[in-house]
Amino acid sequence: MAKKATRDFIVDAADQLFYQQGFEHTSLSYIADEVKISKGNFYHHFKSKDKILDAVIHRRLINTQAMLDKWQNEGKKPDERIKSFINILLINQNKIKKFGCPVGTLTSELAKLNHSAQKEANEIFSLFKNWLSEQFKQLGHTEQADALAMHILGRSQGVATLANAFQDQEFISNEVEKIHEWLMQYS
Repeated sequence: MAKKATRDFIVDAADQLFYQQGFEHTSLSYIADEVKISKGNFYHHFKSKDKILDAVIHRRLINTQAMLDKWQNEGKKPDERIKSFINILLINQNKIKKFGCPVGTLTSELAKLNHSAQKEANEIFSLFKNWLSEQFKQLGHTEQADALAMHILGRSQGVATLANAFQDQEFISNEVEKIHEWLMQYS
């Protein structure tokens, strides 16, 4: 197995810090300290925080596509695959309660900052939307597929936001159950 490169450690640390503290509140020094490298070594790999952000977004896109591919391969039917998306709220509930949704928090922050990387970060949501839309098409809801995908994506974001705001784990479980019930009418 290949040794993990310093650049990968930097991207991992930045990804976690951007999620936990926000992009704006994460300094280059803090990332360098987290990885335990000098600023000079840090700048050898990344010349700016925006370059790190680009790498984080790129990594998240790759990881999201890999997760969607896994769900596609594991789920025998489209409704089973959609349930994999819904259940991510349960799988990540502790993180969501503490920090919100990693995609939602990053895209919201970049929008507030009017950051040039906002469009690229939004592509993560587009991956989810397009994948969910395809699942609904396979369930026979071709004309409604995009609207249904946006509904379930929006609902999951609402659950993540409110779970973070109210620190209510039971809320997540209850809402996931309700989303599953909602899905049954389209299965």
